Amino acid sequence: MSSDFTTGMAEATRMTRTGRLADATTLIQRLLRGRGPATTEGPVLPAAAETVPRPRQKKRPGLRETIGRLVERARAIESRELAPPPMVPEGARFGAATFANATGRRDYKLYVPASAANRGPRPLVLMLHGCTQNPDDFARSTGMNQAAEEVGALVLYPGQPAVANPKRCWNWFRPEDQRGEGGEAGLLAELTMSVVAAENVDPARIYVAGISAGGAMAANLAAERPDIFAAAGVHSGLPAGAAHDAPSAFGAMRSGAQGRRAERPVRTIIFHGDADRTVNPVNAAAVSAQAAAGAPLVVRTDRGSVGGRAYSRTTHTDGWGRTRVEQWMIHGAGHAWSGGDASGSHADAAGPDASREMLRFFLDGHPDPD
Repeated sequence: MSSDFTTGMAEATRMTRTGRLADATTLIQRLLRGRGPATTEGPVLPAAAETVPRPRQKKRPGLRETIGRLVERARAIESRELAPPPMVPEGARFGAATFANATGRRDYKLYVPASAANRGPRPLVLMLHGCTQNPDDFARSTGMNQAAEEVGALVLYPGQPAVANPKRCWNWFRPEDQRGEGGEAGLLAELTMSVVAAENVDPARIYVAGISAGGAMAANLAAERPDIFAAAGVHSGLPAGAAHDAPSAFGAMRSGAQGRRAERPVRTIIFHGDADRTVNPVNAAAVSAQAAAGAPLVVRTDRGSVGGRAYSRTTHTDGWGRTRVEQWMIHGAGHAWSGGDASGSHADAAGPDASREMLRFFLDGHPDPD
């Protein structure tokens, strides 16, 4: 195979990985015809001179096969770049499965802790990754499996495929995917209930959490399905209904959005870095306001420092002394999971441990019946 063809295929792979499938297809077609790439990026490969006899070569693979191989190669590269799954302690399970309904199908991984064995119905946390992540990488970057092992909670990690969104973002900004029935939000709700039916889960202790696009989708699910989710954790995300299409999504991420009023707000814990340049930190206040609406609450702010990062924590407490909303603003932190594992993507090892704080907040509202 010529060096020109190899270089061109490498360029096509890069295009595929960045979502430029149409450009990659065009480039592959030109390469198969013996011509260089029609692109303004990178080197332009010269066309072969028709007057020079070409040596006899093996038949090149067809376009469909070539694109298929490129896609598989891109996925393999992405898998190598994302963190591997975390270690599973003896007696625990972290297995893969697939769920499908009328909307579509999603692969997922489910963590069942060893500490859940021979005990009563356990809590379940639905964890929604951010863009470019997958379940294994998200589990490692958040350390949620380890935190869940300590309290005997199950953790469900659905994966968003590139066919649903080129960057594997949950489509939190599309009205059809925000509804609690149908679309992606409905699919995630049905997936959750399928796990509840198959495992020993307490239906009163089901929670949802996520980061970035996953955080925004968690807010949508909390607003749409309070009959399923007793509490929500929104990390570096946006309020429910913050956008209605891609342009409004970018506007909300850049400048903030108020979202829509939740009919029955659920208890919510929020984490956001005040140096986040991907999702404007003002969205944290919007998530907080959305979750605190409709009830007189006592607001208090305290400050501290954990793991080298200062924070401000604002709590909204009702007349019975229950914290309805807890908002953590992590000073100097960017768009990353606070207190996470830096070997994963979008994780900041410094700061409060968001995973353990979320589990503490979730379970404070529902004492362990054991």
